[in-house]
Amino acid sequence: MIARRDLLIGGACVAAAGAAYALTPRKRLVLLNGGKLADAIPLSFGDWSAENSDGLVQPKSEGELAATLYSEMVGRIYHQASTGAAVMMLIAYGDTQSDMLQLHRPEACYPAVGFNLVSTVPGTLTLHGGGEVPVRRVVAAAQGRQENIVYWARMGEYLPASSGEQRQVRLQTAMAGYVPDGGLIRFSVVGDDTEAAFKILDEFIPDLLAAVPANKRPALVGTRLAKTVVA
Repeated sequence: MIARRDLLIGGACVAAAGAAYALTPRKRLVLLNGGKLADAIPLSFGDWSAENSDGLVQPKSEGELAATLYSEMVGRIYHQASTGAAVMMLIAYGDTQSDMLQLHRPEACYPAVGFNLVSTVPGTLTLHGGGEVPVRRVVAAAQGRQENIVYWARMGEYLPASSGEQRQVRLQTAMAGYVPDGGLIRFSVVGDDTEAAFKILDEFIPDLLAAVPANKRPALVGTRLAKTVVA
């Protein structure tokens, strides 16, 4: 005869298995509408032109882990012909974002390569058309070099503003039954004048996004904000 205790334990195990199955994502959400992200981001626009670069500060991941975390890394340095200003861009794109595949934020990867964080504050970036991207503005310094950074993260249709929100989004998408793609989109200017550097970035980033083909913008800012951009 099966004891009542055994029935209760068995029932709990079945319930746990059912809950685990319900929380297992079985669908994919990919906002990169075909092709490579690198091909969608213009090498030149306005009086800016770019060169590819692999010397930018990158997420601290090596070998097979890097290949697992990110399906594409796009690193460029843009130069403005009229002023000589330089903007560094690094986009780490992953076609799958789950508990094991976490987007690495500058607050983690810059200290990992010897930078000290001077400041990190939340903010917004206004796009052409009035949409606002939730960003973080970070100042990091090392050996006489200061980088002034504006970045944001995208996970599916969400733009989590912090690591805590990022974890929350992973749980929400898992409970909804899907695994989203995502990216860490980062821009920076080297220099001691933080105010001037952020002014350059606040003008450069909206101009760049406006130059990206409309059907590719969701991969950078999500569908809703992409629709607000005026080219």
